[in-house]
Amino acid sequence: MPRPRSLSTERLAGAALAVIDRDGLAGLSMRAVAEELGMSTMALYRYVRDREELEGLVVDLVYAEVDAAPPPAGPWEARVETMALRLRDAFGAHAAIMPLTLTRRHESAGSLCWGETVAGILADAGFAGPRAAIALRALIAYIVGAIQLEHLGGLEGEGTAVLAGLPADAFPHLSRTARHGRRIGPDEEFRGGLAAVLRGLGEGPS
Repeated sequence: MPRPRSLSTERLAGAALAVIDRDGLAGLSMRAVAEELGMSTMALYRYVRDREELEGLVVDLVYAEVDAAPPPAGPWEARVETMALRLRDAFGAHAAIMPLTLTRRHESAGSLCWGETVAGILADAGFAGPRAAIALRALIAYIVGAIQLEHLGGLEGEGTAVLAGLPADAFPHLSRTARHGRRIGPDEEFRGGLAAVLRGLGEGPS
């Protein structure tokens, strides 16, 4: 049904995003968004059908901040890195919604445009057939997973400290790796992991 003009799609999506940022994805509900907007839950149904539609609006809102235009000409690895960093910049502040980028990737115009650009970069680099499909999926998996790890369990966090404190005689490799990991910043971690993925894709079978 048409949405009344008193509540824009952007304001509605912004309220849903605020709920997720504060309470996590599990906290998103029609009632929570209605309270964020200062209205009744029943009134909210005049604007949106259900939580599923709210999820789509949130993903569209954040993807609207992502520049999906092809980067300037250059090595394909650098161009893919640019696209990955654009996604990280937009979604990094809203890591709780990253699972929605997977479930909504076929419906969000922003997701489709970003994916089309990355697929085009891979095609220009000679990726074709199954290799291209695997490469695109691997990149998405790394970017989504890395953003979640960075914000929900960063290397500077308690988990790494626990691993670093494990007895060296029982866990020599894990404890040593964690001690080094505590000195790695988030930018270095993201770019280093991405570089490893790109290196592996470039060395893969043609």
